[in-house]
Amino acid sequence: MSAQTDPNKEAAQADAERAADLSELLGHVNTSWDNERRALSRQLHDSLGSSLTALTMHLSLLTQKMPQEAALLDRAATMKQLLLNVIETNRQMQMKLWNDKLEFLGVNVALGELAAQFAEQHKITVRCSLPDDELICPRNVGVALLRTLEEALSNIATHANATEVDIIIDDNDEALMMTVKDNGKGLPAREAVEMSKHGLRSVRERVHYLGGSLNLTANPQGGTALSVVLPRITPKE
Repeated sequence: MSAQTDPNKEAAQADAERAADLSELLGHVNTSWDNERRALSRQLHDSLGSSLTALTMHLSLLTQKMPQEAALLDRAATMKQLLLNVIETNRQMQMKLWNDKLEFLGVNVALGELAAQFAEQHKITVRCSLPDDELICPRNVGVALLRTLEEALSNIATHANATEVDIIIDDNDEALMMTVKDNGKGLPAREAVEMSKHGLRSVRERVHYLGGSLNLTANPQGGTALSVVLPRITPKE
């Protein structure tokens, strides 16, 4: 007699395989998206940024050579200010697409400056505790940390009504750990603590793809804490 198969076991195995395939697909999409964003940011810097800088220099030279009439000088000043505004917009677009500081200055600088910018923009006290030594990790792990912090701070600004934020980053031989805590209103008591928002779900899938974990918890005294753990050597390197 042939052994009978367990339908429930087969269904569970099929679900596990589908989940693994989906995780692999989402990981590939994130990696491809990161590469596209990085390439576009570089193009904006190398092409548009260089052209705008050259235009500013040409305008300054032209201003020196033209008749020093008040109307012409006012028009030249207006044009220069418009150019400076476009240069700043271009710079902000580059940073939103891809933070070059992550590659050229390191993870510590990228995370620290993101925290400082958030504090200045939203007038919130932010305490950022970073290791003394530079965090050494693969690029995809650094990107995951940065994206997680971006999403955590975005949610705090939108929903928490917090006045203080603590960012704690630590590492050991095996993993990198980051916790983002706020003193805001916390999660609604009637709702389960789950990452149902698309931004958090995207970050969670990115972290899981790299073999890490992401947890969102509510503090009894108020506020929330988002923690991420990423292995130093990921299965997707």
